[in-house]
Amino acid sequence: MKHIKLILLSIIILSSNSCSVYNFTGTGKIDAETFQVGFFQNNAELIEPGIDRTFTLELQDLIQNQTNLNLVNNGADLTYEGEIVDYRVSPMTATADQRAAQNRLTIRINVRFTNKKKETDDFEKPFTFFFDYPAEQQLTGATLNAALKEIFERITQDIFNESLAKW
Repeated sequence: MKHIKLILLSIIILSSNSCSVYNFTGTGKIDAETFQVGFFQNNAELIEPGIDRTFTLELQDLIQNQTNLNLVNNGADLTYEGEIVDYRVSPMTATADQRAAQNRLTIRINVRFTNKKKETDDFEKPFTFFFDYPAEQQLTGATLNAALKEIFERITQDIFNESLAKW
């Protein structure tokens, strides 16, 4: 019985100790204390009002929720900047009478990441994702909200993985 308690105690100590080097988000040890996210201007040819602000806030929230970094307005160790460069709706599948059966919303965002503490991590790269929806639906209201939620979740997670998790 004494050996089992000792083994369990050892496992708990090793488990909690290892979390300081690697955490559940996969970021490992981040050599930074602060981050800032610049406003992602919407420079796409087709403009959907408000998505620039929504994306900027989504990226801030993701980083705050998955790291212990502090959000600042300027002078940060890690900086995210960029712009929305493409917002496009295109038909994806057709019916027998040559009408669209499904449409696809695609959003591409160009991101510039700067790490003051480790310049080799800097990058400028586009991130793209899409959402398919039935052609008989308009891309408004609940359909638009669902599309933006899915696209922004994927793109912000891809940006996080590229900049901090190194996946």
